[in-house]
Amino acid sequence: MVIELLKSYVSSGAWRADGVALVSGALLPFAFAPFGAFPLAILSPAVLFLLWRGCPPRRAAWRGFLYGLGYFGVGGSWIYVSMHTHGGMPPPLAALIVVVFTSYLASYSALLGWLQARLFPLAEERRLLWVLPALWTLVEWLRGWLLSGFTWLQLAYSQIETPLSGFAPWLGAYGVSYVTALCAGLLALAWHKRKHRRMVALALASAAGLWVLGALAIQVPWTEPVDKPLRVALVQANIDLKDKWLSANRDTIADRYLRLTFTGEDIDLAIWPESAIPAYRDELEEDFLPMLKSLAAARDMGLVFGTVERQLTGDEKVYYNSAISIGEHGGVYRKHHLVPLGEFLPFPWVLRWLLDFMHIPMSDFSTGPARQAPLVAAGQKIAVSICYEGTFGEEIIRALPEATLLVNISEDAWFGDSLAPHQHLEIVRLRAVETGRSLLRATNTGISAIVDPRGRIVARTKQFQTAVLTGTVQPMRGATPYVRFGNYPVIVGLTLLLLAVGLTAILRTQRKNV
Repeated sequence: MVIELLKSYVSSGAWRADGVALVSGALLPFAFAPFGAFPLAILSPAVLFLLWRGCPPRRAAWRGFLYGLGYFGVGGSWIYVSMHTHGGMPPPLAALIVVVFTSYLASYSALLGWLQARLFPLAEERRLLWVLPALWTLVEWLRGWLLSGFTWLQLAYSQIETPLSGFAPWLGAYGVSYVTALCAGLLALAWHKRKHRRMVALALASAAGLWVLGALAIQVPWTEPVDKPLRVALVQANIDLKDKWLSANRDTIADRYLRLTFTGEDIDLAIWPESAIPAYRDELEEDFLPMLKSLAAARDMGLVFGTVERQLTGDEKVYYNSAISIGEHGGVYRKHHLVPLGEFLPFPWVLRWLLDFMHIPMSDFSTGPARQAPLVAAGQKIAVSICYEGTFGEEIIRALPEATLLVNISEDAWFGDSLAPHQHLEIVRLRAVETGRSLLRATNTGISAIVDPRGRIVARTKQFQTAVLTGTVQPMRGATPYVRFGNYPVIVGLTLLLLAVGLTAILRTQRKNV
């Protein structure tokens, strides 16, 4: 029976379209950093939309799954580097985890394919313009929320260099994803109606109009300068992970940070990366932090850096991945959104055996509060995110509009020389656009960067080099629409749109049957 099914599959020619779906998905990651071929973020989904024409739900789900395998298999290839090269997992187990995780992410594309075929069997024009862009965005949102969420490789981030990013202060990343998917729907419609010149011209003109609208939208000044510009320094110490957590290297690492920070030009604010000094905060309190406070006070300088906290709760110790500020108003921020398998073990009753194969220090953290006051340093309130948190726009805005600067500290050495550090920088750049604030990003091995409120890179470091990145940033005040309303307008609006489209289709069908 299996042989007969295979013969039927080959003879039908469906395998060709399935293969195109796989290849099209594999091309989509090239729209993101470091490649920057942003038109692929419109072309690739447009191909998938066309491949779904006339497909029954099961076939549409299969093609969506193949598309997702290519999409996340190429775009998320860095997961293997984290698990094997730096996490110490045996290659077969690391490869298995990558396959399982990629298949899980591909299931969202499969769900998208099934939903559009099963619930919205509409005319092609309405499917391409009303259903698919909205469903794509809602499925992205679901992927960014379910099971802790994975917001990597959302369409929006590929458009950071295009006018479409101008929608970010208004509608956030999901709004940019929707407009990008709508452009893909318009392109697919132009191909579908290619024999009708007027329809082609209208579809392409509408897509061009969205780009013009984005260029105009970014011009609205939702935020304004406050206080004087700050002279900042981002310290990239470039400590190899295999050396970082050896206790014998602690003093050497601390001396490197001190030398890089306090022997250069005068600055107002210095930023060190995530878990900069390989020691618990209570250990640093003995002598290092008092010395650090004295040095900072002598220079009238603020300092923010990552550390690890431990607290005794009953008979158990609780650990936090934290950031602390040094200056007139010291404070602490505890990471809220932790990384599965990297900072906590999801479903421990099922996955505890993985701990025998993982060699990741500090991988059992507790979550900090969802809402925390901004850190204060150099006279400014700072919205801090630690590593993975920078990919969640709805969490960054919790510290706004009070905060005047954004800071993201990270340990991107876990990604090695892969796509991830480039993708990560691209993601957090959109946080600056969404909030209308400058962003300072400090990482141990790069890429560290100063980003302006338009998401443009003012200065950046190279990877795997010791560097101190200096520059000037302007604190900003005010609130963009996205800061005020978050993701609700987009998610609720698109949900209502699909409900209206579905209800209209049902009523039309009933009228025809009367």
